[in-house]
Amino acid sequence: MTVADELVPQTPETEAGAEAEEPIKQRKNGLYAGVSDELAENMKSGWADTELHGLEPIAQAAETAARRAALSARFPGERLVVPSGNLKVRSNDTDYPFRASVEYAYLTGNQTEDGVLVLEPVGEGHEATIYLLPRSDRENGEFWLSGQGELWVGRRHSLTESEELYGIPAADVRELADTLRKATGPVRVVRGHDAGIEAALTDKVTAERDEELRIFLSEARLVKDAFEIGELQKAVDSTVRGFEDVVRVLDKAEATSERYIEGTFFLRARVEGNDVGYGSICAAGPHATTLHWVRNDGPVRSGDLLLLDAGVETHTYYTADVTRTLPVNGTFSEIQKKIYDAVYDAQEAGIAAVQPGGKYRDFHEAAQRVLAERLVEWGIVEGPVERVLELGLQRRWTLHGTGHMLGMDVHDCAVARAESYVDGTLEPGMVLTVEPGLYFQADDLTVPEEYRGIGVRIEDDILVTETGNRNLSAGLPRRSDEVEAWMASLKS
Repeated sequence: MTVADELVPQTPETEAGAEAEEPIKQRKNGLYAGVSDELAENMKSGWADTELHGLEPIAQAAETAARRAALSARFPGERLVVPSGNLKVRSNDTDYPFRASVEYAYLTGNQTEDGVLVLEPVGEGHEATIYLLPRSDRENGEFWLSGQGELWVGRRHSLTESEELYGIPAADVRELADTLRKATGPVRVVRGHDAGIEAALTDKVTAERDEELRIFLSEARLVKDAFEIGELQKAVDSTVRGFEDVVRVLDKAEATSERYIEGTFFLRARVEGNDVGYGSICAAGPHATTLHWVRNDGPVRSGDLLLLDAGVETHTYYTADVTRTLPVNGTFSEIQKKIYDAVYDAQEAGIAAVQPGGKYRDFHEAAQRVLAERLVEWGIVEGPVERVLELGLQRRWTLHGTGHMLGMDVHDCAVARAESYVDGTLEPGMVLTVEPGLYFQADDLTVPEEYRGIGVRIEDDILVTETGNRNLSAGLPRRSDEVEAWMASLKS
C-alpha cells in the first residue's frame, strides 16, 4: 500500500460541518517536509475537464422518491435529517470499507460517506436536499494532498452529477452543520451514524422523537416493492452460484481449512455483488453446532458435515441469507441423514405456513412442532409434545428462532414495533427466512454419543405472495437425496 507522504487523512475535509478552508495537514513521518509554492501552483493547472453530463438516474430513483414521499406524509411540518455516516478507523490511518446507513441508502440510493438527506418542511410537504462532499478542490490541493482526495481514493461525483443521478437537489455537506445549528422548528434525526450532525442538533431533538423516526423507517421496509424483490432475487441467484463454487472446491478445503470455503464464496460475492451480506458461517464438523461460527479456521474432514450459511449482497445493499448443510464427502451417513431429514421436514412445515394473512409466528411454531416431535420420538426429551413446546424444552437443541425479515440488513426491520413484526400479520411483498436447525453439542451428555457434534440448519429466503409464497432460493436443492445428487453432478 502506498502511503501519502504529505499528510494525514483529512478529518476537517471529511467530517460534515467542518471548515472547508482548514489547512491540509502533513503526515508526521512523511518523507517530504512540505510543498513548494511552485509545485502547489503547478498542480492547480493542466487538468482536463472531467465533468460528466447527461447521466441517467439510478435504477431505483422512482422508488426512493416514493419512499421520501411516504416519510414526508408521516411527519408533516418537521425537519427530518438522515445521515449516511462517516468512515470508521480500522487502525491508525486505515479505514474500514464504508457502508452507508440503511435508512439513508433506502431513501436516496446514494452510498457515499458523510452524506446527509434533509427534508425541509414546505407547505403541506417537504423539499428534499442531499448534502454531499463535492469534487476534491484543486485550488487548495485537497485532490492530491488529502488522504481522502481524488488522487488517493478516487473521484467523487460533482454536486450537479449527483442531482442527475439521484433526482434530488444537492448541496455541500460542509456547510450543513452550521445551517442546522441555526434551524428552528421541530427536528428529527436518525441517530448513531454521524456525531457531528447530531452535535449540531443536540438542543433541538429528543431521543423519543428520533426513535419514532427510526421505527417508521424500519417498518417502511417490511413490505418490499418490485425493485427490492428483484434485487433480493439477484442476491439469491449469486448466492446459489457461490454455493456451487464451494462444492467444487471441497477437496481443496479439506487440504487447507474452512477459510478456503470462506474465500471461495467471498470471491463470488465481490465479483457479482458489493460484498457478503454478513460474515459467512463456514462451519465444518462440530463447529456446525455453534450458531454464528465465523472464525472459519477449523479443519474440513471427509465424513463430517459442512454447515454453510452465507449470502451475497448486491450493489444496492440487498442481501441473501441461505444455509445448506452438506456432507463433505458427498454422502450423508445414516445418523446425519436422520437428523437432516428431521430438519428438512420442519422447514417444509414452516414454509407451508408462510401465507398472506397468517400470523408471522406461524412458520416458527410449525417448524418447532416437527422438531419437538422428532426429539420425543428419538427419546431425547420426555413427551408429550405439547408439554415440550409449552416449556420450550426443545430449545436445548433447536436454540434459535426459525427466521427473520430480510432486505437491506440481513436481520431487516430490526427496530420495528413487535405488533408490526413478530406479533404481526404476513402481507404480500414481505421477505423472510425459514431456517430451522438441530444442534447436538459435542459435550452434551443428554444425547446418545452418535448425535454429538452434529449440527444441521437449512435456510431459504421466502417471498410472501398474493396466493401463498415463493422460495427465492429454490435453485439450491434441499432434500437429502437431491443434495447428494447435486453435489455429485458438480464434482463430476
